[in-house]
Amino acid sequence: MKIYIGGDHAGLELKGKLVEFLKNAGHEVEDKGPLAFDPADDYPDFITPTAQAVASDPERSRGVIIGKSGQGEAMCANRVKGARAAVYYGGSMEIVRLSREHNDANILSLGASFLGEREALEAVETWLQTSFSGDERHVRRIAKLDN
Repeated sequence: MKIYIGGDHAGLELKGKLVEFLKNAGHEVEDKGPLAFDPADDYPDFITPTAQAVASDPERSRGVIIGKSGQGEAMCANRVKGARAAVYYGGSMEIVRLSREHNDANILSLGASFLGEREALEAVETWLQTSFSGDERHVRRIAKLDN
């Protein structure tokens, strides 16, 4: 699977670890940036292209976005038609599973300031391994979001 990844300065370190993890797991990874630390960068400059890439190839790709809380990043991604970003910043992995099973989230937004590396890797792995249920009620609801 192709994974697009993007973030901002607050997520840069974790993003680097996730890129390595995803490549080692056999995924093709395209890093949309940032590629260097700049405390004045603006997450929409990296999140919007990430979300656009995922939305343009929803059958073969997913996205991971990382920021301090993951909230602004998800809000940004969700403004792109066809992008469905879910936020995870700790707690039960059931949140991650349900974002895929019920909502068919194609982007996972991580809060780097609230997650340790191990928890972030577990969340990404769980999210990638979880399939959309395809239940009619979920399909119907997603269609309403996308329309």
